[in-house]
Amino acid sequence: MNKVFNVLILIALLVFSNASFAQQKTKKELKEAKKIEQQKKVETLVAGEKFIFEANRAFPMGYRSIDLTTNPNSISFTPDLIKSDMPFIGRATGSIPYGGGEGGLKFEGTPEEFSITKEKKNYLLKAKVKDKNDSYTIQLTIFFDGGASLVINSNNRASISYNGSISKLKE
Repeated sequence: MNKVFNVLILIALLVFSNASFAQQKTKKELKEAKKIEQQKKVETLVAGEKFIFEANRAFPMGYRSIDLTTNPNSISFTPDLIKSDMPFIGRATGSIPYGGGEGGLKFEGTPEEFSITKEKKNYLLKAKVKDKNDSYTIQLTIFFDGGASLVINSNNRASISYNGSISKLKE
């Protein structure tokens, strides 16, 4: 009687553990499918070469990082026009008026250079833009999950970087 009971318990454990394993596998498959879907969205955005970057954190050179989730900020990218309305924290030199002029990195212009290359784990956008007051070198690293890292170098300001994400440009 005791042996029969032990065999029944063993069979029950095997059945339940197998069902649990199958459920874990489906969760893993769902997670992988979601990841692939997000990569396709990012690939479509990058291939269209029209998207917007919105930062959630700024990393000014020589200062602590700053949360930007409550501050409106963006930089839109197309091969014909780059328009920036990003905050700037840091040192300004050269021909920047006292107080920073309009404030922040507010510029727009047709890029002199604009290239997007696919790398092993991300896309890399490089662009150069001139406006009436300054010249900007922009490097945007776009990760396959939609996250992004932006670095803006200027002739008259210290370098600054941002973390955030890209999304579809509203026309």
